[in-house]
Amino acid sequence: MPPRTLSCIASRAFKPQLKTYIQSPRAKRQLHPSPTWQTDGVFKELTEMRVRTPWIEALRKKEEEGIDPTQRSTTPATPSNRDLTPKRMSDSYHRVVIPLAQDPWLLDNYLNANGQIRLGTIFMDLDALSGVIAYKHTGESVTTVTAAVDRITINHPLKELCDLELSGQVTFATGRSSMEISIQVAKAPEQGTSVQKEDVLMTCAFTMVSLDPNTKKPVAICPVKVETDEEKRLFAAGEKNYNMKKARAKTGLRKQTPNDEESDLIHAMWLRQLEYHARHSPPPKSCNPNTATATTS
Repeated sequence: MPPRTLSCIASRAFKPQLKTYIQSPRAKRQLHPSPTWQTDGVFKELTEMRVRTPWIEALRKKEEEGIDPTQRSTTPATPSNRDLTPKRMSDSYHRVVIPLAQDPWLLDNYLNANGQIRLGTIFMDLDALSGVIAYKHTGESVTTVTAAVDRITINHPLKELCDLELSGQVTFATGRSSMEISIQVAKAPEQGTSVQKEDVLMTCAFTMVSLDPNTKKPVAICPVKVETDEEKRLFAAGEKNYNMKKARAKTGLRKQTPNDEESDLIHAMWLRQLEYHARHSPPPKSCNPNTATATTS
């Protein structure tokens, strides 16, 4: 089809929407009638509890109060006598369903050019979900940040478009500043039913750390109360991961040089890289003009 014909079709297709936009001064710029998502790319139900204040207004308010947001304050904002009674894992449980199979415009935000779900977008939602779960466990007067995401396991790759259920809860917290949140992504079950094992698409663990909003120093949070055998298993897995991270931190490259085995591995990787480039790159040209010129008899 000639390009001119395509442009005519596109012009006729978008004409009603453009006409509406021009006639209504309050209308938002959009090429389809579905509502825009007023979030930072995260599913809207995960951001509904956020305070809707423009960043520039919040900055000006801090400046009017004589607070420099770029500097740490010496006055703590977190009360020292707040309640740190142990909480159940179920107290922080949160679940949200993303209706990808029901809303094609929402689905557009999650698909790549090949029509497959973008895991990066899912992890944006999971990060927001972890923030909601951490807030339910810590309460107010603390700032919680994401420290790490690990143990990402894809149990069953998604082979069909369906509604996704994102759920999780705090599964490890000893009363210090950090907590581990176990997250699960699964096919959304039918009303009144629970998620089956074969419907679990992915699991992962978020490590969150609570800080004082002013001093930016770690603050203590409520420990987790373990009751059932399943909760004991989850807590033990989190404790094992916590101890493993501490052990790795002591042997990291910032603390000591690579040992013989690690040095041999780095050298082998470097040799493989040289071999790869030698096969896929043209031979280097000489930098010496004297050797590069051709001679004639």
